[in-house]
Amino acid sequence: MLQSQEILEAALQLPQEQREVLVDKLAASLELGDLGEYWEEEIQRRIQDVDAGRVATIPADEVFARLEQRFGGK
Repeated sequence: MLQSQEILEAALQLPQEQREVLVDKLAASLELGDLGEYWEEEIQRRIQDVDAGRVATIPADEVFARLEQRFGGK
């Protein structure tokens, strides 16, 4: 049986479309239970934090620029 590291290395060699399918199938296989209520509460908490000024937002173009600087372009 392949070790998880070997599987990961092989999966990373797949084309992006195949990796996306693999991620979807792996995520669907997890028995996480109902996260709906938890995530709804988390979303509401985050909205309240932004509305109350407890957190600062970052414009998307700045986020993407930071990601590109850190991880490089495609």
